[in-house]
Amino acid sequence: MTEVSVIILGAGGHAKVLLAALARMGQNVAGLVDGNPGLPQDGYCMGLPILGDDTWLLSRPVESVRLVNGLGSTGPTAARTGLYQRFKAAGFAFLTVLDPESRVEPDCCLGEGAQVLKGVLIQPGVRIGANTIVNTGAIIDHDCTIGENSHIASGAVLSGGVWVGMGCHVGAGAVVRQGIELGEGAVVGAGGVVVSRVPAGAVVYGNPARVVK
Repeated sequence: MTEVSVIILGAGGHAKVLLAALARMGQNVAGLVDGNPGLPQDGYCMGLPILGDDTWLLSRPVESVRLVNGLGSTGPTAARTGLYQRFKAAGFAFLTVLDPESRVEPDCCLGEGAQVLKGVLIQPGVRIGANTIVNTGAIIDHDCTIGENSHIASGAVLSGGVWVGMGCHVGAGAVVRQGIELGEGAVVGAGGVVVSRVPAGAVVYGNPARVVK
């Protein structure tokens, strides 16, 4: 039987948060993969080796690896989405991360590679798409649907029945009123208060949140 190694894509700040969550899950991480020239010269991140770049990883047998997407986002999620899609197309599978210091109701559905991090509260009836982050301390109330490749940032709050399209970013501390729809690719700025539908691709800020782009 082939031994499976957990490897994180990226070695930046989000990867560090994931390493802590994976440790609490009891997952042994073999190392990280990143081609960024600004990485520490000793080739380590939080004591784990940086094994190589994307080319190195693509030469590995896909059945021997489970990946964790360590790239975060502070706005549009295209870079994170592209990384996930590249390795899915190459045949790799992604590990779903569910930090044991989060609280998630048992009927919730998490897609492949979704990440639910420390201090998150998710109420009944929630569906979270593949490769989506629900970051530290976020609250997702009942019956929300969050599309794949999205990021609900630290401390954000989605009230009941919110629908979040694919590839959205809801900034740190933002609040979305119950029943609101965020169109595909929408970005809600940090601290925004969303009280009406956000069109696909729009960027909104403020209280109440207004379209700025």
